[in-house]
Amino acid sequence: MWLSKRQKVLTERSSKLGVLVVAEAVVALKKFDTDLPKGVKPCKFDQSVSLAMRLGIDPKQADQIVRGSIVLPHGIGKSKNVLVFCQGPNVDIALKAGAAHAGGKELADKIKDGWTDFDVAIATPDMMGVVGPLGRVLGPRGLMPSPRAGTVTQDVANAVREYKAGKVEFRNDDYGIVHCLVGKLSFGDQQLSENVEAMLQLIRSLKPNSSKGQYIRSVTVAATQSPGVRIAVSM
Repeated sequence: MWLSKRQKVLTERSSKLGVLVVAEAVVALKKFDTDLPKGVKPCKFDQSVSLAMRLGIDPKQADQIVRGSIVLPHGIGKSKNVLVFCQGPNVDIALKAGAAHAGGKELADKIKDGWTDFDVAIATPDMMGVVGPLGRVLGPRGLMPSPRAGTVTQDVANAVREYKAGKVEFRNDDYGIVHCLVGKLSFGDQQLSENVEAMLQLIRSLKPNSSKGQYIRSVTVAATQSPGVRIAVSM
């Protein structure tokens, strides 16, 4: 695998860090692009920061799926483009709350034709008859409204505001790993640390009753173009 000069330098730095507590891991991640050797250029854009949590679960068992959503204390540094399936007074309510699109069958027809220019889809319960047939389009893209994720709700105003503020959804993959965005590298040390801690606390609370042995096996925090830093965690 070919690595750039920057990647080689950062990988070497990462390998020497060991396992750190959250606050130390955040500081180390933010320092990766400082004091680089001559001829090595730092990343020029504000990188997104994410967590990767390897869990002691069996992803093939339905009762061990770990999924949910969270509004992080300091958001994620990005406002999402929200679509709401609703009708009547809820259309104006959704738009006033900040939704980019709100409506019913006309939006469903556009989506059937291949339009998916939005980040989150929310639906009121009475619109699921319209939304249901869109599963083949929205499902693979992670956009299908779901009661469990809080995207099927009668309180469209609150749902829109939460996602505009950076509410994020997560679900373990086929390897039992949960990936979740927790902010931007430009965030302050305390802001990133508090976002990470909030996510870890939620994951701990979601431990399936049928999961045996060590639940949280490893956690890594990383930026878009930086290697990961391992975080020491319990469970």
